[in-house]
Amino acid sequence: MMPLREDPVRDAEGGYRSLVVVVLSPLAFALVFACWTLFAVLGLELKAALGFGEVAFAALLAVPMLVGGLASLPMAGLAVKVGGRRVMLGCLLLICPFLWWISQAGHYLEFLLAGAGLGLGAGSLAAGLVYVATQGPRQHAGLALGLYGAGMLGAGLSYLLLPLISQAYGWRLAPQLYLLPVLLVAGLLWLFADDPVETTPRTVDDALALDDPGPVAGGWRRARERLACWRLWRLAFIYSFFFGAFVALALWLPGYLAAQYQLPLGSAALWALPFTLAVGLGQVLGGALADWRDFRALRWWVSAFVLVCLFLLSYPPFTMQIQGVHGELVLRFSAPLWWFMVLLVPMGLGMGIGKGSLMRLIHRDHGADMPLVGGLALTLGGLFAALLPMMFVLGNEWIGIRSAGFMFLYGSLVVCMLVMLADHARAPRAAA
Repeated sequence: MMPLREDPVRDAEGGYRSLVVVVLSPLAFALVFACWTLFAVLGLELKAALGFGEVAFAALLAVPMLVGGLASLPMAGLAVKVGGRRVMLGCLLLICPFLWWISQAGHYLEFLLAGAGLGLGAGSLAAGLVYVATQGPRQHAGLALGLYGAGMLGAGLSYLLLPLISQAYGWRLAPQLYLLPVLLVAGLLWLFADDPVETTPRTVDDALALDDPGPVAGGWRRARERLACWRLWRLAFIYSFFFGAFVALALWLPGYLAAQYQLPLGSAALWALPFTLAVGLGQVLGGALADWRDFRALRWWVSAFVLVCLFLLSYPPFTMQIQGVHGELVLRFSAPLWWFMVLLVPMGLGMGIGKGSLMRLIHRDHGADMPLVGGLALTLGGLFAALLPMMFVLGNEWIGIRSAGFMFLYGSLVVCMLVMLADHARAPRAAA
């Protein structure tokens, strides 16, 4: 008997759907992330206009990340219930009034509340992750997830456009101009994307953690049981460092470069752009490599490389006096801008490779739990990103060392590597 051929119409529909998913989802991700970096690029003008200090500015940066982290896991579950495309569309439309509010706000509390509203856009990130993982191409899932994660290049869009818009028309026009591309991508999602209905019933093993066909309590009970599993936490915890560290650095770098090297805001944003591009490229590369083979060992090498870069970036300018044989020797160290970029850009590439390969490993090992584990990873990453601006300000204002932020990231990565070590030691016992 001749084997049955697959339906070419179904194949064509599947290929079209995968193409739409791979193209539109990263666009939505990029726009949400560009909206999150509004305050990072316009922060100096906001501080000058409203007269608030560094701690208040750090809170302004942290609130969207905090709200976004808290919203990620529920939105991932909602994407399973009603469809990823619907949740992405709803979240894009939800941030539009908050963008308008930022352009009209006059008090610090208003900006804080509007930033919290922008944080709800993280639902689009979590829903897009579920959408790409479930509707994207199966054989190249890592590449698709890497392209989706490269939507973080939206920070580069803010670095390029916002200083120009601010200088030409004033900073209040910038949030309004973001409304048009957000509404455009929302319209494209509504017209060309869909949430296909499953035609075959799923088994219990294939059921997602937050998608329970029975009572709601049963679904959450099963989710709590799975959250008690160490394997669901280990990759999510490690991924949260790379995600949260990149988000925090994307928000912090323009201000850091402007203060450390006495650069204008526009120039500082342009110098921060190569870091963002390197992370986006590394995300795609890491996902593609993880499609080719199981790159579990890659997380060790990537983490070690990033650790070395963070160690070198942590050194503040210093002067050392040495009592020599023929007199006193004075050694002075201050990293020039080009040296800072030589370390920062390769570190960004390594962070992107780590993010892309880890997300592919999550998809491979916990594909049936992707809404739960992916949402958990984004939640932990958002909470970590919300913590970092305060730690950076703590280093600046209280400790008096501007590079203390890199020191904190260095210590956080050491903790992640200890978790990897514990996981590696646990694996033989679990196999036995």
